[in-house]
Amino acid sequence: MELLVTYDVSTTTPEGAQRLRRVAKLCEGYGLRVQKSVFEVVCSDADLVRLNDALHRIIDDTEDSIRIYRMNRGSFKAVEVLGAARRLPHDEALVL
Repeated sequence: MELLVTYDVSTTTPEGAQRLRRVAKLCEGYGLRVQKSVFEVVCSDADLVRLNDALHRIIDDTEDSIRIYRMNRGSFKAVEVLGAARRLPHDEALVL
């Protein structure tokens, strides 16, 4: 399954800045960063459940926002890349 994970974490407090770092670190463990708050993720259904659970445990539901878009298989290979962006190798092993 291919996912696009986007987030907006409030950083007006030190706690918010810590949540932001935790969300980013978690997402780095599941996918590839394509922009500061956007990740492309290739995962199984079980991985999605674990990711959702971990994100719920980190964020403040009253201040933070996360969106997870399910993409059609092969969408990441068909992406049009402009500017400094580069196409990412989703079919290679992710080393943590």
